[in-house]
Amino acid sequence: MASMNVPVEEFTTPDPVTANEDMAIDELRALMERHGVRHLPVVRGESVVGLVSDREVRVVLGLPLTEINQVRASDIMASDPLTVTATTPLDQVAYAMSENKVGSVIVNDEDGRFLGIFTASDALNALTELVRGGGTPAA
Repeated sequence: MASMNVPVEEFTTPDPVTANEDMAIDELRALMERHGVRHLPVVRGESVVGLVSDREVRVVLGLPLTEINQVRASDIMASDPLTVTATTPLDQVAYAMSENKVGSVIVNDEDGRFLGIFTASDALNALTELVRGGGTPAA
């Protein structure tokens, strides 16, 4: 099989739904359900400061109601999410996700500005397209 050099940007979800640090669990859950997503980058201004997954939200929802109401995104977010640049080859990103056992990565441009999110679902879409011949072999 020919070698491929496909940048992650080609399969990144641009301008994803985001959360802020002060959002309550009910707000996070509602946002995820409304948009059909399982990962929410947590932003402060224009910077990503964390990442909340549906797994953390579900864990908190198992707590007593009085405790649930006290939890905010900042309490459960991964404060150092895996981050890549838009030009990082897709295979390197997928390998890093597997090695770090994460379901998503934050994608930034070369200047460090937030571009989007690449999830395991995006990886499966990429795999499907590339296997079906939609990808471009490297020269």
